Amino acid sequence: MSHFRSRLGSLAYGGDYNPEQWGPEVHTEDAELMREAGVNLATVGIFSWARAEPTPGAFDFTWLDAHLDRLARDGVAVCLATMTASPPPWLARLHPETLPVMEDGTRLYPGSRQHWCPSSPVFRTYATRLVEQLAKRYAGHPSLALWHIGNEYGCHISRHCHCEVSTAAFRTWLRSRYPSLDALNEAWSTTFWSQRYGTWDEIHTPRSAPSFRNPAQVLDYRRFSSDELLACYLAEKEVLDRLTPDVPVTTNFVPLAPTLDLFRWAREMDVVAYDSYPDPHAADAVHETAFDYDVIRGLKGGDPWLLMEQAPSAVNWRPRNGRKQPGRMRLDSWQAVAHGADSVLFFQWRASRGGAEKFHSAMVPHGGRSTRIFGEVSSLGAELAVYPALLGSRPERADVALLMDWPNWWALEQEAHPSADVRLLDGARALHRPLYDASVACDVVPADGDFSPYKLLLIPHLYSVTAATARRITSFVRDGGTALVTYFSGITDEHDRVWPGGYPAPFRELLGLRVDEFDPLPSGERIELPDGYGSLWSEDVILEGASRVSSFPDGRPAVTRHTYGQGAAWYLATTPDAPTLRALMDRIRAEAGVEPVLPGLAPGEQARTRVTADGTRLHVVYDHGAGTAEVRQG
Repeated sequence: MSHFRSRLGSLAYGGDYNPEQWGPEVHTEDAELMREAGVNLATVGIFSWARAEPTPGAFDFTWLDAHLDRLARDGVAVCLATMTASPPPWLARLHPETLPVMEDGTRLYPGSRQHWCPSSPVFRTYATRLVEQLAKRYAGHPSLALWHIGNEYGCHISRHCHCEVSTAAFRTWLRSRYPSLDALNEAWSTTFWSQRYGTWDEIHTPRSAPSFRNPAQVLDYRRFSSDELLACYLAEKEVLDRLTPDVPVTTNFVPLAPTLDLFRWAREMDVVAYDSYPDPHAADAVHETAFDYDVIRGLKGGDPWLLMEQAPSAVNWRPRNGRKQPGRMRLDSWQAVAHGADSVLFFQWRASRGGAEKFHSAMVPHGGRSTRIFGEVSSLGAELAVYPALLGSRPERADVALLMDWPNWWALEQEAHPSADVRLLDGARALHRPLYDASVACDVVPADGDFSPYKLLLIPHLYSVTAATARRITSFVRDGGTALVTYFSGITDEHDRVWPGGYPAPFRELLGLRVDEFDPLPSGERIELPDGYGSLWSEDVILEGASRVSSFPDGRPAVTRHTYGQGAAWYLATTPDAPTLRALMDRIRAEAGVEPVLPGLAPGEQARTRVTADGTRLHVVYDHGAGTAEVRQG
């Protein structure tokens, strides 16, 4: 990232710039307004494939040359997109086999975006050919600071594709995962419902079926789907790394979703980038955004990341698209910086006149310079430029980590479970919220990450867990750590087969208990706790060494604690209400020696610390309620 940071000099500020939508008179005004707003980075070319290659093999970059040259003269660096997110209509006309097919057999057509099959070798050939032309032409261009591959992978083709090409690719993927067909049959439990496969060609993607589909097959398909999209990204990255080895490469992740295995993807990215679109109407949007940012920061072990997109005000794709109230955009931006962002970027620079996103807010609205939004955009640009030391500063490691695992997410939220209401994000955010309210920093780590630097490990709904991960969690506690495990954890292995030995078999010794039977609560019902209530879930916990901390009205344990080795393991058998969970979390973190980021913060204030290369600690303090944000040193 040294090339990027040296090119910028301070936090990146700007957004998606689509000059091909406008004429020369607007380009002249763009230059003036970018200077006025303090823009130093523009993302160019996201959806420009049809302009760059209007007919097959006939490339035209003269228009792009003029824009990149102009931006370079104006001191604006460029995040140049590979343009492959949305192929031109001629590709579908010449190669209809590149179009994706849904699980019910419906083929999707051009007229929107992302209308391509991720397994299609034809699509990858055309895409990499375009990328090679771009990389050869703009290697060494003075504006080029960063490459942006594709756009929002998995946003629309979130379940990959079910065409014959994808089916063949799925079989190939399975043969690389399993040493034999017998091994696959064992992993997929195909003796159930007479599903045993006799040849690889009998296996299909999990298409529409009469009843519940094989959960292990669906789980592997989710892995395959993430890997196939990653293969598309890597095919383009190989070209860029070969032709422009000093220019970092990224792509932008959509708001948190069970689509891509982001920890797996992040290993292949020079810097993680994220699109953040909290709903201004949502009561808990500020906290949920903080949680999302902690996840994104954790994808590369705490490295700074890029806020690639956010909305200056309203979006266009919700049923009701409320605006951001005055000052909200500034606070949202400082929140991202506090949680590790090296950029504040928007979709988009100038509001489009036509197309599906014409009512999506932009840095320059339809009303132009005189609007409230542009005034706030310009003020924020000047404010961020005052703190160049923030660029590249590393977020300080927290004492608390929350375990997040995408394959577990996929397995947890499948069909035919005790309750459809157990959702991973709900459980993770519930544990994160008491820390956030106390201004306690929290990192997010993968199942195969390093737990040893942390004092407290939060484990929400780790339904699917490998033996290796269970051993590492156990060792963490044995060696002096504190762990909090929530219900419906330690139930199945990585193939969604129930661990033998009683729930939660991999954690029974660690937790000092056994769960005899699940008892999810009826929709909307609560269960009493001594100081509040629980929701969603209850179960029959049999103590096997653990201490009862709290009980349900019939005496069944609701919260337990078990001393194990040098540490302690806590267990929640329900979802406590917010005040009850806050009190419990305060008790647990006090026992673990976890403190807020800064002493003496006012109620509502959040503080996060970033450390520069010379060791200077910069505390970013923000308060959405009071409307304040500042940087404190020391």
